[in-house]
Amino acid sequence: MRAGGGRPSRAADMKKDVRILLVGEPRVGKTSLIMSLVSEEFPEEVPPRAEEITIPADVTPERVPTHIVDYSEAEQSDEQLHQEISQANVICIVYAVNNKHSIDKVTSRWIPLINERTDKDSRLPLILVGNKSDLVEYSSMETILPIMNQYTEIETCVECSAKNLKNISELFYYAQKAVLHPTGPLYCPEEKEMKPACIKALTRIFKISDQDNDGTLNDAELNFFQRICFNTPLAPQALEDVKNVVRKHISDGVADSGLTLKGFLFLHTLFIQRGRHETTWTVLRRFGYDDDLDLTPEYLFPLLKIPPDCTTELNHHAYLFLQSTFDKHDLDRDCALSPDELKDLFKVFPYIPWGPDVNNTVCTNERGWITYQGFLSQWTLTTYLDVQRCLEYLGYLGYSILTEQESQASAITVTRDKKIDLQKKQTQRNVFRCNVIGVKNCGKSGVLQALLGRNLMRQKKIREDHKSYYAINTVYVYGQEKYLLLHDISESEFLTEAEIICDVVCLVYDVSNPKSFEYCARIFKQHFMDSRIPCLIVAAKSDLHEVKQEYSISPTDFCRKHKMPPPQAFTCNTADAPSKDIFVKLTTMAMYPEDHYRDRLSRDMGHTDRIENLRKIWVFLKTAFHARLRCMCTCNRCTFCICQNFLNSDLLQSVKNKIFTAVLNRLRARVAEWGAMLLADDEGSITHQVHAVSSVEDSIFMESSHGPLFLEARHVTQADLKSSTFWLRASFGATVFAVLGFAMYKALLKQR
Repeated sequence: MRAGGGRPSRAADMKKDVRILLVGEPRVGKTSLIMSLVSEEFPEEVPPRAEEITIPADVTPERVPTHIVDYSEAEQSDEQLHQEISQANVICIVYAVNNKHSIDKVTSRWIPLINERTDKDSRLPLILVGNKSDLVEYSSMETILPIMNQYTEIETCVECSAKNLKNISELFYYAQKAVLHPTGPLYCPEEKEMKPACIKALTRIFKISDQDNDGTLNDAELNFFQRICFNTPLAPQALEDVKNVVRKHISDGVADSGLTLKGFLFLHTLFIQRGRHETTWTVLRRFGYDDDLDLTPEYLFPLLKIPPDCTTELNHHAYLFLQSTFDKHDLDRDCALSPDELKDLFKVFPYIPWGPDVNNTVCTNERGWITYQGFLSQWTLTTYLDVQRCLEYLGYLGYSILTEQESQASAITVTRDKKIDLQKKQTQRNVFRCNVIGVKNCGKSGVLQALLGRNLMRQKKIREDHKSYYAINTVYVYGQEKYLLLHDISESEFLTEAEIICDVVCLVYDVSNPKSFEYCARIFKQHFMDSRIPCLIVAAKSDLHEVKQEYSISPTDFCRKHKMPPPQAFTCNTADAPSKDIFVKLTTMAMYPEDHYRDRLSRDMGHTDRIENLRKIWVFLKTAFHARLRCMCTCNRCTFCICQNFLNSDLLQSVKNKIFTAVLNRLRARVAEWGAMLLADDEGSITHQVHAVSSVEDSIFMESSHGPLFLEARHVTQADLKSSTFWLRASFGATVFAVLGFAMYKALLKQR
């Protein structure tokens, strides 16, 4: 592994610029060093202090703007010196190799002064600069090495000559490198080994790069690692050379032609010891680490804009990545993650992100291990409820690196505004939230666990402290796989705004508790009666004896009054997995909320309009019939009396009652037929169901001169009101009634 020349260093992403401060005793050559660097020749006249020099990014090896600042004791105060120290990224302490006094001042004055002005946990890197090496024939390194061993913040020592331009550019390169690639966080010179934080970071990088989880980096994985870090592949011979170097120094550094973790760590230790710690820093920064070896917020939490009324879901690429992650750690290939396998997966995390309640939130196998479907469901739940946490988790897994994406944000799909879905009457969402509401012990937990396929027997084994207020699983609606997320809402007098926001509401009451339904009715009227959120009432514990609810009307009549589907009987006290019919209904209602709202609206408005039309037709026929009688009669008084007697006669009342009974029997038969069809409907589609009976309280009046004669229309189904056959029969019946009445009138007239 080596840094290639094709990929620019990511140090530019970590530091906006580098500020180098030169300090030291007077006349050691600080200003001469700066001027020699800029002009590339030794200045004949040296000013007391050089102005601040800025080197553009495009002419520096690391592509970072560099500022070089000179300090002059003659022109600057101690306060100005302290301010410059606080602003510097690296400090070069200059001494003259031919002046022992200036060397002594390095430890007696300058290093203590700098350390006093900096935090112990973030000491500034120091470079010792021995100037005027052209004036002596010996090296000062024997004197400097003990100082370097004493102070770990000293990165290196450079001997140079401003007059001969010796090591001038190298000096400032090492200073820049000390900022961008500091040795301090990586290596401990006293113990001659990497620091624990560095080992921990490189171990995580190794685990991520080991894509088949066999404990070694094979040639393909090493090449991928080299390419994503340095943008250049390794030749086969170069790969073999790397392995040979490791084999030569440690026996277990290579196994089965792959690089082990020990070999990987040894290579980076070797890089640091040979002054190539920029290679290790390039790797660390590519995997998201900062100078303190912490994952940066920019890496873990990339910018993701989420407009109001929009939700977040994982896209297809994210599910493929999670599938490969699951397969990587499912070593026994049983389509479930055992506790040890799950622990191994979370080794790249700084903490265990999932608690024991996860096993009661998603599907598990008989042993209680999270299945493949449960694994994807938990990630879907996290993405929906807390997308920032999902981005963080994907960052720990190395999503952006392994998929070669800009960031984890590419794994997230932000759905469009829900109002647009309602307007277009279709949705592109795959996750739907259902709030489950009811009194305590009404069976809400049973509904949640039933979504995961658990009957009452399995639910009794759940520990109280391991219970979850969420459950998520896939549901198929019209052949499409969707996620239904159930949220158990705690009982309270008033729901908060956050507890109201959802795609569908499940109101649960206990059929064996007479006070259970009242809460559901009250919550519905308070929050959902006038909203467009579809609601479904579930009669839980339907295997128990049903008692009358202590409410003004029954649950069935309540649903009929508010134009809702009838209460759905539900129980999880079964031998096998509970029925999923209500979950199909809930998901369908969430997918097509506009259909549900339109059905409610049409039942409110449509029936009233049709009854009014019936009344108008009857008034028209009655008026026409009464006018015809008047026209055929020679005596107005006689006609008036005959009409009055005819409309109140027993014969007409008997005919009316027989017609009404026949129509009512026909409607009851149609109601029973529709009820049977509803019970046989396995698809649970609310868009294709017609609710069995709607109570029509209005009456159709037939006005006569003395008082109303009315024909009640009760239990008229929606399908009957829409049917053209129904209207044809009604019109035909009215015509027959008029003809019979006219014939009877003529018969009575002849008798008189």
